[in-house]
Amino acid sequence: MGPVKFQDNTFRDGHQSIFATRMTTEDMIPIAERMDEVGFWAVEVWGGATFDTMHRFLNEDPWERPRILKRHMKKTPFAMLLRGQNLVGYRHYADDVVRAFVDQACEIGIDVFRVFDALNDLRNLETGAARIRANGKHFEGAVVYSLTERRLGGEVFNLPYYVSKARALEEMGADSICIKDMAGILAPYDAFTLFSELKKAVRVPLHLHTHYTSGMASMTCLKAVEAGVDIVDTCVAPYAMRTSMPAVEPLLLALEGTERDPGIEMSRILDIGHYLESLAPRYEKHIASNSLSLIDESVIAHQIPGGMTSNLVSQLREMNALDRLPAVQREIQAVRREAGMPPLVTPTSQIVGSQAVMNVMAGRYQTISNQFRDLLFGLYGKTPAAVDPKVREMALRGYEKGVWITDRPANHLRPEMEAARRKLGDLARTEEDVLTYVLYPTSGEQFLKRKYGRG
Repeated sequence: MGPVKFQDNTFRDGHQSIFATRMTTEDMIPIAERMDEVGFWAVEVWGGATFDTMHRFLNEDPWERPRILKRHMKKTPFAMLLRGQNLVGYRHYADDVVRAFVDQACEIGIDVFRVFDALNDLRNLETGAARIRANGKHFEGAVVYSLTERRLGGEVFNLPYYVSKARALEEMGADSICIKDMAGILAPYDAFTLFSELKKAVRVPLHLHTHYTSGMASMTCLKAVEAGVDIVDTCVAPYAMRTSMPAVEPLLLALEGTERDPGIEMSRILDIGHYLESLAPRYEKHIASNSLSLIDESVIAHQIPGGMTSNLVSQLREMNALDRLPAVQREIQAVRREAGMPPLVTPTSQIVGSQAVMNVMAGRYQTISNQFRDLLFGLYGKTPAAVDPKVREMALRGYEKGVWITDRPANHLRPEMEAARRKLGDLARTEEDVLTYVLYPTSGEQFLKRKYGRG
């Protein structure tokens, strides 16, 4: 099969999963050149929650991070996570915003775009994918991995489901296809079966992204490698495991001397790991400390991804209700079934999680969030299973948008960029400034005022 390739996610999903996305660009620079020399297939540096956290909490212009790192990393392609029509925000944006965002992301140095939709509604990938290809960049179509029952199978998330999604992505022009297991629930032997079948179904390279949350990730990666997966995601050890990705070091040792040995020198990884360890005191306050265990064995039941768990812990701690976490986890499963079995990934994880918290704290559906209404209305796309009609009726009672929709959600969104330019006036000096505001109107405008000394 040839050597397997590794993508490193330390600079993005690693610290997002463990340290609430708080790693600064300044702390990345000292090891950027060493990361570039390792021989990774790509290094993920952007997307996901980084855009939000950088402008809101780190007072960094998100657009500058890839530019800065490119000065130190000349060899390795830069990857980002793009949430389809959600981009890096929490709602669907109009097509003109998607096109402008992808163009600017290409300009600042993004080479590989992993594009997914929270509901696996591939209509929500169309505009972004077309623009990525028009810019001559790598379009990696992603399928969000979820389960109907404890193992692969059942009425919704079964083998034919994933094969059909992969084939559809290949037809869309995907340069590679990723199985995105954000909750770490892909079991090792299911991974072998899944990737064996995908290898027969599509011709493009296959990529595995999984998290260590359940403790299975390293075993899952090995079985996927045996089945012929082409690329796997890992992190350097200090930023790995827990709710992050598997550590690269044990996988290198396990594959050493085999036909799939990636040929990466361990010494280069160890030096990077020592540096990351030195940063621990700076970021350890963000590590979830509600459990002694490094794994969450109950994730197979609740399927809650790591980033969502840390957010729930933080939210309940602020409400002085951390003891209600088990009840919220149970309620998430009920809300998810009633909402049509959406995979728990941004933004649906936040939507379902927030509604579950409100149900536990105030009574079931006594308060319903606008985002939950939008989900059941169809503004995020088609859910994998049918929505509970009684819950939809409750949610859409008095809902201003009317009867729920079944066509492509972005068809209902008006262009946004020109109105944003008029609203901002001279506060926006670049197209990037306009996009920052469109993605995050309140916090984005506040950031622009700080950036230009206007408030």
